[in-house]
Amino acid sequence: MVIPTVLQKAHTHTHQMGTIVLYPAPAMGHLVSMVELGKFIIQHHPSYTIIVLTLTNSFNTGSITNYVRHISATIPAITFHHLPDIHLDPESYPGTEALIFDLIQRNINNVADALQSISPTALIIDLFCTSSMAAAANLSIPVYYFFTSGACTLVEVLYFPTLDQNYPGSFRNMNRIVYAPGMPPIPSSDMPTVVLDRDSPVYSGFLQLARHMPKSAGIILNSFDSLEPNQIKAIRDGLCVPDQPTPPLYCVGPLLADGGDGSHECLKWLDMQPKKSVVFLCFGSEGLFSSEQLKEIAKGLEMSGHRFLWVIRSPPTDKDDWDSLLPDGFLDRTKDRGLVVKRWAPQVKVLSHESVGGFVTHCGWNSVLEATRAGVPMVAWPLYAEQRLNKIMLLEEMKMALPMDKSEDGKVAAVEVEKRVKQLMDSAEGKIIREIVDAKKVDAARAMSEGGSSCVALASLVESWR
Repeated sequence: MVIPTVLQKAHTHTHQMGTIVLYPAPAMGHLVSMVELGKFIIQHHPSYTIIVLTLTNSFNTGSITNYVRHISATIPAITFHHLPDIHLDPESYPGTEALIFDLIQRNINNVADALQSISPTALIIDLFCTSSMAAAANLSIPVYYFFTSGACTLVEVLYFPTLDQNYPGSFRNMNRIVYAPGMPPIPSSDMPTVVLDRDSPVYSGFLQLARHMPKSAGIILNSFDSLEPNQIKAIRDGLCVPDQPTPPLYCVGPLLADGGDGSHECLKWLDMQPKKSVVFLCFGSEGLFSSEQLKEIAKGLEMSGHRFLWVIRSPPTDKDDWDSLLPDGFLDRTKDRGLVVKRWAPQVKVLSHESVGGFVTHCGWNSVLEATRAGVPMVAWPLYAEQRLNKIMLLEEMKMALPMDKSEDGKVAAVEVEKRVKQLMDSAEGKIIREIVDAKKVDAARAMSEGGSSCVALASLVESWR
């Protein structure tokens, strides 16, 4: 239930100020990015209030509930409107994307009711929440998309109806190169996982989204002008939507959370390590590896001789037997130069710690931005979603990472882990990448500062609401 005072407050102030409704997809990464956008708006334009529509779902309520409670307690200008619970069984869906699409689809009327009672100045939606556009149109509320990945993925989304015509068949087994405006050539199997199989329901859902996006009042992007210049130019020049106007693009990034807990054990450990000496390995909230793959990573780290901080997500088995996942004696042999952390570490704080000199990452967009803002060079090891696309950008356009190459069997061998860690930390090539990332760190800070490109973009976004 929504507490009526929130709505009354929104109504009584509508004349002096605007209310902006944010509607993120029900996944932690999407919610956090959307709230960061809300913070950025009120930091520079405090006359606005923000209301976030949240969907409760059975598959990750815990962390979301705590996060919402924390934001509500610390930032009064951001309130949360919880849409009614709809209980779905995650087991009956082929994957998380399909579940999220269905949950959002079933909430259409609830969103319409919320918008009617709030009557906001504008609605900002996640890509997944396209189905709410109709309700907003009925109430004459302008809709903006907030795109939580990079401009490289946005190019592929906007251009997707064209790709759908140009490339009949499924990208997964097409074995062709995919060309899109402003993008390096992409092997078809490296396209985002949601579009790999033409026959999947998620593919057709995605095509629908891609067709609706150009009908919005604008697209807000968590990136900055100098990070992806070719892709941003291709979008602004209208090359990605050949048959109709492209809405204005507002690049307001990097929008990142401050990174939570500063008391985690690994930060104390990092305090004792030399400057830029530690390689940090972390693979996102869904990055699970087989025990066989974990052992290869461990062997590679041991052979590299470098210091490491390695976050291992909980193993897919019930038994919490960590030792069996790693080579015999590994933890003992490496205890003076390595730390293995179970499940989670405060990534933003770790990356900005002066002891960290390299980052082996799954290339999730938030992780890419966090590393960029902290000036940490990367080794790219993509796992799912649009991460292979991000890897190609990191290697070929941004030049901020080295690749982690897989063997024929799809595994990454210990010798490859050893080679890339040494290359990043010791070689001339690693040094060049580090210099490029240092420069991008400066660019990122400049973009977010007063008069910087992201602040200017925000000002013109707010102007469009008046």
